[in-house]
Amino acid sequence: MLSVKFIRENADRVKGDVVLRNVSAPIDELVAADVRHRALLVEVEDLRAQKNVVSKEIGRTKDAGERDRRIAASREVGDRLAGLEKKLDAVAAEVHEMVMDIPNVLDAGIPHGPDEDSNVVLETFGAMPEFDFEPAAHWDIGPNMDGIDFERGAKMSGTRFFVLRGGIARLHRSLIQWMLNFHIDEGGLTEHYLPVMLTEESLFASGHLPKFRENLYGDHEDDYLFAPSAEAPFANLYRGEILPPGSLPMRFVAHSPCFRREKMSAGRDTRGLKRVHQFEKVEMFTFCDPADSDDELLRLLERAKAVPEQLKIPYRVLELCSGDLDLKATKGFDVEMWAPGIREWLEVSSISNTRDFQARRSNTRFRPEEGAGTQFPHMLNGSGLGLPRTLISVIENYQEADGGITVPDVLRPYMGCDRIPGPGEND
Repeated sequence: MLSVKFIRENADRVKGDVVLRNVSAPIDELVAADVRHRALLVEVEDLRAQKNVVSKEIGRTKDAGERDRRIAASREVGDRLAGLEKKLDAVAAEVHEMVMDIPNVLDAGIPHGPDEDSNVVLETFGAMPEFDFEPAAHWDIGPNMDGIDFERGAKMSGTRFFVLRGGIARLHRSLIQWMLNFHIDEGGLTEHYLPVMLTEESLFASGHLPKFRENLYGDHEDDYLFAPSAEAPFANLYRGEILPPGSLPMRFVAHSPCFRREKMSAGRDTRGLKRVHQFEKVEMFTFCDPADSDDELLRLLERAKAVPEQLKIPYRVLELCSGDLDLKATKGFDVEMWAPGIREWLEVSSISNTRDFQARRSNTRFRPEEGAGTQFPHMLNGSGLGLPRTLISVIENYQEADGGITVPDVLRPYMGCDRIPGPGEND
């Protein structure tokens, strides 16, 4: 979150960035509540000082009548103080609730626009695949080889659920294992296994609440919500802690199942595997010194780009505009891989710098050197990559004329084969 002091002193900038994001936020209301809070705080502190003075006078008073009068005066001050403290707490809660609704400020120079149509393509890599047959979509390739079963997924769980089977299930697992090892061995990231059931407190700290409550699954009776990605538990890993000198940067990676209602995308991309409620992702996360924040963002971007490069699949990089940027982020990029069967660029990674936004919410701090004061680290995240869209792209780019799938070179040690047989062949 932004500090109330920053919002108060930079109200015009914050309001301007809210407009650029094409959202609404209670900036004026917050500033007005902060004025009330600070005025009440002055009164409360004054009454506390008066109460302390009166209490000391009572202890020094020998005359019984005078002592009784001062005790009565102390009670009167105490009653007034209790009433003002109650008001102060109420206004403080109001301020806190509003500040949690205010998005991060934007980095200077990012593209301006209301939605994803204003994102800017920065670069495109790789030659488009050429086929001597009409490339099919994954929603035909998978079912034809009995590797993707949409009907039984829907029978068990409803729309936007699926079953993977045989070679495609193995391909899905191999992608996850290879991407983890690739980021650990080549990128130096430290692997984590994280909870995917989090408390509301954790999701407020990560910034997924209150804005995205309707897109979260969970057990509200037991105060558990399912994480929409490993970003959420990573952002809480050191909540309330002070990281010691020399601990930054910390670069992490985790594989996790992810759960999203996809309410905001109702009616979009309902066919196939593009938008589903349950999916897997390999997530990268960085804690760093604020001075290194911009470099770490580019480092995450390079890690995400390296995956399609290794898979030898065309991809492109987009810089996100103000209206498509996550509310937690100040700057971000998308990496999209080409899917020739459906003839679409598929977002497989979003890379974001939240600067100290999540650190403030989670009260995560670091001490730059022994004896120094504490600071808030910057937190950054990026998919490395997300499934099943990466799976879609592999299936469609490596499809064969007979309905089989060639296994990309980097995945063959994990698959134990160089192709997935087509319909009618032995798997």
